[in-house]
Amino acid sequence: MHKFFNLNNGVTLITVPVAGTRATTVLAMFPVGSRYESKKLSGASHFLEHMLFKGTSKRPEAIDISRELEAAGAEYNAFTNKDYTGYYVKIAATKQELAFDTIADMIYNSKIEPAEVEKEKGAIVEELRMYKDNPTMAVDMLFDSVIFGDTPLGWDIGGTPDSVRAITRAELWGYYQEHYSPKNMVLSVAGKIDAKLKKYLNNFLAKPALAGAHTTEYYKKNFSKMVWPRKAPALEKRVAVEERKADQAHLILGFPGLPNTSPERYAVALLLNILGGGMSSRLFIEVREKRGLAYMVQAGSSTFRDVGVAYVQAGLDPARLKEALQVIKGELLRIAAEPVTAEELKNAKSCISGAMALSLENSRVQAEWFAKQFLFNAKIETPEQVIKKMMEVTTTDVLRVAKKIFVPEAMRVALIGQINKNKVLSYLT
Repeated sequence: MHKFFNLNNGVTLITVPVAGTRATTVLAMFPVGSRYESKKLSGASHFLEHMLFKGTSKRPEAIDISRELEAAGAEYNAFTNKDYTGYYVKIAATKQELAFDTIADMIYNSKIEPAEVEKEKGAIVEELRMYKDNPTMAVDMLFDSVIFGDTPLGWDIGGTPDSVRAITRAELWGYYQEHYSPKNMVLSVAGKIDAKLKKYLNNFLAKPALAGAHTTEYYKKNFSKMVWPRKAPALEKRVAVEERKADQAHLILGFPGLPNTSPERYAVALLLNILGGGMSSRLFIEVREKRGLAYMVQAGSSTFRDVGVAYVQAGLDPARLKEALQVIKGELLRIAAEPVTAEELKNAKSCISGAMALSLENSRVQAEWFAKQFLFNAKIETPEQVIKKMMEVTTTDVLRVAKKIFVPEAMRVALIGQINKNKVLSYLT
């Protein structure tokens, strides 16, 4: 059973014992990401994530961090999202003290040296170019820009080459000092938890929080909120096409969705699973199995504190794009007009609950689950509670959210491929 504790310096500790594992995951998460940045500092959260691996007062160089963790056979990494950043080490339970020591050291004692900052700019710019060159990834960013516009949610998490190159060490250091405080840190420990946990936690108690430091509550209110326009823009402004040489047309077709605290989120998850959640989903059967229009077609969602997005993504033959769009739009209209069958809903519930059971065998997934629950939900929900609420969803609930989300006039489209925008617009009208 998970437990919550407040450490003396403001750190929120979550412990999640996982039976039958020999591993422990130590995850430190902060409720700050790219949506908290200004245009000038676009990419700062991601940049800072990189810099925390570049050396501390105790481990002066990046190799000192990586060599020690890799010698212990640990998995370690970090991730930056639009509204959170996390750092984790998953390690054999017998070596978990190293995980506590290393993550606390990186968070509290990173040097962020000027020479390393300048050097890392080159690595980050190449990372941005790598994503840009991959149309499957690039279409995600293009879609964000067309649905969220020129807002923090619409900007690339990594920033732009120009914004990254312009960030100074002083700005990065200021961002680090402002946003990385024990008062807004969630420390989630999952897996096999050692009896010496209290001793290991001393690593995270080593730094007191400054008097004016932000708390997690601050981040729940202080961000640029996304407000959808009352009247949807003209179709031309809701479609973004990047014409480039590619064998496929990489498509995302999406709609404004619901925020991550919406009581209808369980119905949305089931709706999207029925629509495009696997090889037995409606889109997979209609687009791939019956017509051979795509290899990959799926439905999914992204959710934030204030808004969400529901989308369909596919890789298509440009010569058959018109047919594919008609089929996809047809399935969206159908699922918003007629209730799904009782069998479809039953299978979707079984699919999601089964997939959750498998994923939660991983202590890292457990650690992240509870950290996100604390940071973004008004009330902590265990996986069991989520499944229980999902089981209560009816076909009427699914139809209601489908009608709410799949509104043709609100549809946004992002496409990368060897096809021009005018042709895409003609296929959509």
